[in-house]
Amino acid sequence: MHDNIPPAPPTPPAGPETPGTNEPPLAGGKPARGGTGTGAGRKASGRGATLLPGGKGRAAAVAGVAAGVLILAGGAAVVAAGSLTPHPETSRIVPAAEAAVPAGASVGVCPGPARLLEGTDAGTDAQFRPESATAATRINAAVLSAGGVLPGSRLARLDGTAAVEIAKDAGPAPSAGAPQELLAGVVADRAVDQVNVLTANALANQNASSAGAVKYTASDGDLQGSAAAMCGQPSNDQWLAGAGTAVGRTSVLALTNASSTPATVSLELFGAGGQIQAPGSRGLLVAPGTTRSVVLAGLAPNESQLTVHVRSAGGPVAASIQQSVLRGLTPGGVDFISPGTAPAVRQVMTGVDIQDPAGVAALTARPGYQDAGPAVELTVPGASDAVVEIKLYGRDGQHALPSGGVITAKAGSTTEVSLAGVPAGQYTIAASSDVSFIAAARMSRGLQAGQASDVAWAASAVRLGSQHVVPVPKGGLRQLVFGALDARATITYAPITADGKVRAAAAADIAGGTTASISVPEQAEGADVVGFVVSASGDAAYGAVLVGQDGRNDVSSLPFLAAAAGRETVTVALGY
Repeated sequence: MHDNIPPAPPTPPAGPETPGTNEPPLAGGKPARGGTGTGAGRKASGRGATLLPGGKGRAAAVAGVAAGVLILAGGAAVVAAGSLTPHPETSRIVPAAEAAVPAGASVGVCPGPARLLEGTDAGTDAQFRPESATAATRINAAVLSAGGVLPGSRLARLDGTAAVEIAKDAGPAPSAGAPQELLAGVVADRAVDQVNVLTANALANQNASSAGAVKYTASDGDLQGSAAAMCGQPSNDQWLAGAGTAVGRTSVLALTNASSTPATVSLELFGAGGQIQAPGSRGLLVAPGTTRSVVLAGLAPNESQLTVHVRSAGGPVAASIQQSVLRGLTPGGVDFISPGTAPAVRQVMTGVDIQDPAGVAALTARPGYQDAGPAVELTVPGASDAVVEIKLYGRDGQHALPSGGVITAKAGSTTEVSLAGVPAGQYTIAASSDVSFIAAARMSRGLQAGQASDVAWAASAVRLGSQHVVPVPKGGLRQLVFGALDARATITYAPITADGKVRAAAAADIAGGTTASISVPEQAEGADVVGFVVSASGDAAYGAVLVGQDGRNDVSSLPFLAAAAGRETVTVALGY
């Protein structure tokens, strides 16, 4: 019977092993894929045999099955033999190596002053004019040293002309035994009249720790109030929640390209009724060294709640939205809406200030004031609805929402959740779901109808790590607000002063499920405070700067930026 077995196929070249062999796994921990022996056995099965005519068909079929079994066994033997054959040199797996990626310059794009639209001409490129005689825009920034040496850094206009040279190029990195004193290069309360770019070079293959913050204030005009924003890092993908284009609400998206590469930007718009297909929202060209303004009412009119997804091909862009409210002739506030964190199953916002609930209820009951109260805005970009649980953590622990705190947010749309009835105070808001979503929180200041009020949006924030640079705008009421979610966290914060020194750090122990605030003094050891170096340990903690003005209804919230990353590497796997 063995004489009828066809000759065994030639031994295949050594390659990926069948499961169960003793070869090491491929890079990434996955076992090698199986060989071809099983497939050969299926091909030779009896079901694939052709019956012979006459009474010999069944015998032929049985013989075919037997032959198939033998072929299968022979094939398995061949594969097993191949498994024992040594690999050629070219197919051996090379251990994964790490290749260092040089750190680049840290770039922060600082929004320009808030301005009113000059007209209502159609199109996405808006013309602006100054809005009042009292308007002022100022910037604070800080760059930290590494190994006692400040990296080359400067604040420049978008066209590249220098406004302030913070530190000259540092030159060679210090030796390992050099003093490790922490120093800072600062920009203290500088007036600006356009978009600026904060740049800090890498030092010793370390990304520089730097950050800047812009604050706009006006005590008259339609844009009365305050608006503040961190100098945002350019990106090719970002989300901004909190815009509105209903009557009396103006949202202008600013796209700034601080790189040397042209950027082609596409916008995805999500409203209360679902995703909005807007002609003119794709293929927006932003030339290097320019800012393009997009009036969102031209793309999505009469939307009370609007989230914008900004994606760019080519150069990265910095995106922010100037949002303002006008109720008849009464200013309702101005704010810079900054990007929050990417879609995720958990979003956290801190530094949310809520006013007296009775006063908020009376105000929002009046026509035109429905959006004058606190709320959380949820956007679900995917195809599945999200069941979102919202928790509020105040100074004395968790507070329940009057609505129960569990909300179904429709897929592809934006849902607003009112915080009416929540006691007055400062809160950290945590929202979680099994579906990725975007979140932002609205707060307001002012309870008298017919009087100027202000509005601010708290974007979702990053978890705190080590050495966050937190610039603090000068003037007014300033507070560092921290929230710890599930367990205790320890926060250390060291003032940065205008003379370039980082003062002694203090520590705050925050109980889990609470929010704590720390008043920012005007000075530390005789010098003006321009920011802080903040680090966190323990459980997840989040932070923001809450800015107000004594005797006025101004309010702004600035979430902390992510800490600078250290040496970066990528894993390179070689082999077949």
